[in-house]
Amino acid sequence: MLLRKIFIGFDKLVVLTIVLWTIFEDQHFSKNNARELVEEQQILLVDKFDLEENKSTSAIGDYYYTFTLNISVKDKQSAILKIKSAKNFKSQTYEKESLPYQQQDIYFGPKAIHNYETQNSYVREYFQPSGQEGYAPTVRRISISKSENQLTFEDIDE
Repeated sequence: MLLRKIFIGFDKLVVLTIVLWTIFEDQHFSKNNARELVEEQQILLVDKFDLEENKSTSAIGDYYYTFTLNISVKDKQSAILKIKSAKNFKSQTYEKESLPYQQQDIYFGPKAIHNYETQNSYVREYFQPSGQEGYAPTVRRISISKSENQLTFEDIDE
């Protein structure tokens, strides 16, 4: 009987821990976490930067995570150069809706990195299929603002 009460108490503690971690998940995010996610796409941050905004949103089957960094002019220029010098870079006339992965098998197609320019930013978008039918691919987008020294990272699971 005592063992059963301990097990039930432990069970409740685990559920409470998961709930609290989920609620306060954004507070556990650090500048090092941000640097790692940005550098996964070969955008290097050499200078100091500030974490301006950090938030996540989820619904059944969907998860959206984003953060914005205030970066140095030097890091901004370096990131823009990395994007613009990519072999597959597309200019402002590029329609985002025509990204190649949007017309292919999103479950088993190839990984891809797309580099393009919009009216307001330079974008590096990473796509990796899930490898399983019915599971969302990994889509991560880095946008460098044209008007401000800001980098925005988005992780989109739909």
